[in-house]
Amino acid sequence: MRVTAIGIGYLGLTHAVCMADLGHQVLAIDVDVEKVEKASRGETPFFEPGLEPLLRKNLDAGRLRFTTSFEEIAEFGEVHFLCVGTPQKPGETAADLSYVYGALDALAPHLTREVLIVGKSTVPVGTARDLLNRAQATAPAGQDVNLLWNPEFLREGYAVQDTLTPDRFVFGVTSDEAGRQADATIREVYATPLNSGIPGITMDLETAELVKVSANSFLATKISFINAMAEMCEAAGADVIALANAIGIDERIGRKFLSPGLGFGGGCLPKDIRAFRSTAGSKGVDSIVQLLTTVDEINLGRRERVTTLAREAVGGDLSGKKIAVLGIAFKPNTDDLRDSPSLDICKRLVAEGAVVSVHDPVANANAARSYPDFRYADSVHEALAEAEVVLHLTEWAEFRAIDPVAVAEIVAQKVLIDARSALDADAWHAAGWAVYRPGQPAKIG
Repeated sequence: MRVTAIGIGYLGLTHAVCMADLGHQVLAIDVDVEKVEKASRGETPFFEPGLEPLLRKNLDAGRLRFTTSFEEIAEFGEVHFLCVGTPQKPGETAADLSYVYGALDALAPHLTREVLIVGKSTVPVGTARDLLNRAQATAPAGQDVNLLWNPEFLREGYAVQDTLTPDRFVFGVTSDEAGRQADATIREVYATPLNSGIPGITMDLETAELVKVSANSFLATKISFINAMAEMCEAAGADVIALANAIGIDERIGRKFLSPGLGFGGGCLPKDIRAFRSTAGSKGVDSIVQLLTTVDEINLGRRERVTTLAREAVGGDLSGKKIAVLGIAFKPNTDDLRDSPSLDICKRLVAEGAVVSVHDPVANANAARSYPDFRYADSVHEALAEAEVVLHLTEWAEFRAIDPVAVAEIVAQKVLIDARSALDADAWHAAGWAVYRPGQPAKIG
C-alpha cells in the first residue's frame, strides 16, 4: 500500500521505517528540512537500537522516501499516519495539540480522493472525532476522508520491536460503514503482524484515545506505589526489594514495573499522566485528578531523596564536592533527556555548588549541547576519578560490569548511591564501599 508518515520525530521516523519494512511504499514528511535531509541520507537524529540499519535497508530497497511537501504526500498516499508530538504546554499540565491540528490543516486542503487518516499521537479524549469533522469540512474530498485512531505503545530502546510485533493493536473507528471500511483498511496495513497472531482490537474512537493514557497512568501508579513503599521501608528499617519480590509473585500484581528507585521520566509517562489529569479535571472526574497528582508527586519526590542522600554523604554541604554520575538519559538504550530524573538530579547538585562529572554511554553529546555546566567523561574511570560520591542513576548494562575493587583505587571516598537498585550491593560492599539504595538498609562499615 502507499502509506505516509506525517512527522519524523521519534514516533514518526520509527513508524515510517517499520511500515516500509513490512513491504509498503512509504513517503514520510516533516517541516524540518534538516531532519528530512538527514533521514534521506540514512541517518537518525536520535539513538534507537536497530533503527538506523533498518532505515538504510529500506532506503536502498526504494520503499522509503522523505519530503517536505504536503501536496506530494496527499497525491501519493492511501493511508496517512499522523505521528506528530503532543508535548506538555509550557506552564500547564495540558497537552499541546497545535502540532496535531497544524499537520491536519496542512494536509486536508490537498485531499481530493478517498483516503484514511490514522492518528497515532497521544491526545485527549474527544480529539479524534473533532479532527475527523475538521478534515471532512476542509478537504475537497469531503466525506470521502475517513479517520481511525491507532495509539502507539512504543518503549524507547525497543521501538522497532514494539512497532513490528506489539502486544496488541488498537483500532478506534466510527460506528458506521465508514468505520467498518477504516477497520478493513488498517488490518490490510498490519496484515503481516496480525496474521502472526497479534490481537487487533476494534473499538470506538473515544475508548481508543483512552487506552494509551490509561495504560501509562496504571504503569506510573505502580511505579509510584513501590517508591512510596520504599519510603515506608526506610522509615521501618525494612527491605523494599524483598517486599517487591514477595508481592510480585501474586499474579494479580506481578513483578514488572515494581522496581523501586528513581522513578520514571521520558517523553511519554510524565506528560501523558499530566495531560490525562488535565482532561479528567475538565470533565469533573476528581478521582483521576487526585490519584495522578499523588502519583506525580511521589515520582518527583524520589529525585529530592537521592539529592538528599548525596548531600548527607559529604557531610551536609555539596559545595565544591566532586560527584560522579553514571547515566544521564532517562533510561538505558536511549539518548533521550526529556524529563530525565538523572538530569534533574545533576542540575540540583550543580545548583548547590557540586562539581558533577557525568558518563553516559550514549547521551553525553546530547546533554552537553544544552547543559554545559557538567563535566562529561568519556569513560567510567574518567568520571569516577577523585569522586567523593558515585551516583548510579541510569541502569545501563555496562555499569553492572564495573569492577568495584578496581574503581575503589581511583575515588576519593568509596560511597555509592545506587538509585536504580540495579548493581550488586554485596559485591560493592565487599570491596569496601558504603552502599546506599532507596528503601533498603544501608551497607556501611
